[in-house]
Amino acid sequence: MKLHLVLLPAALLFFTNLAFGQGPRGTLVAEESVRVSPSADAAKLADAERGHELIILNSTHDWTQVEAILKEPRRDADEDDPESRGKTVTGWVSSKALVTNSTPNGDKIVFGEAADSEDQASRRRGRRDAAQDAMRLYYRVYDLFPTSPLAAEGLYRAADVRWQIERSDVMTRPSAREREAYMRGQIDEQWMRLVMKKFPGTKWADLAAFHLIENKLCGDWQGASKCPDKEADLYESYAKDHEQSPAAAEALYDAAWRRSALIEIYKTEANQKKSEESKNRSLALAQRIVGQYGQSDWALRAQKLIFYVQQGVPTWGNASN
Repeated sequence: MKLHLVLLPAALLFFTNLAFGQGPRGTLVAEESVRVSPSADAAKLADAERGHELIILNSTHDWTQVEAILKEPRRDADEDDPESRGKTVTGWVSSKALVTNSTPNGDKIVFGEAADSEDQASRRRGRRDAAQDAMRLYYRVYDLFPTSPLAAEGLYRAADVRWQIERSDVMTRPSAREREAYMRGQIDEQWMRLVMKKFPGTKWADLAAFHLIENKLCGDWQGASKCPDKEADLYESYAKDHEQSPAAAEALYDAAWRRSALIEIYKTEANQKKSEESKNRSLALAQRIVGQYGQSDWALRAQKLIFYVQQGVPTWGNASN
């Protein structure tokens, strides 16, 4: 699922180190106040947002005493830096919006709220910090309900939302226009790699691997053949190694389009032989997409690409505008 972020800052995803099943735990699917005692009139200690981890300590009919982990300490936490220590508050929250790891259909409830938060994040006037809410909630599906059929997708979607938030930040920096990938900021890969580690052989692991290609792409080709040639190889290798991936057709198209761009780039480098080879490789890849993926969007886009290449219409550079 693509999330179209609207003016969202970079954010951290705070994950607990607690092992699965260590006592009753839960999360909130609506923001609630943490209070000093089980009463709406009691003093407020903090606000607990959607998706924060709550360790259940005690409960009454309408209230639950929790240890609310509102912010995980940074790995490089400095004793002299209060901001790096994290934040945990113990108090009482209303039980109305609380979902625990023993709530019937709890995984579906939390996942549903995560999906709604993700939708809010994609709207221009959506709820503030909805993307961060979605990120935490999706992770809680995996964290609180590890045997759920939704656990793998929850972990992937948490990683995907985080990836998009970080990508938005990385691409606004001046270094994003550098040609070589290593010269610009890198998007943190650890959560995508966690998906691949925990759920190998699944479509979610395949999709996570597809994201990792982005850290290897050039910021700006600068009109040279090196970058698009290398990138086309990356996408072709992905499609070969992940034939059943939902992103396989997209990877093939990304490779085919780069090969089509090289037709014109090699001409500027006075290498007609390479230009012709690129034309043939682009056509072969595009025809493969059409043959394998029927009436999908990628097959239709590949059909258009075939027409452009055969007609000699440039797909890159000023002539393509």
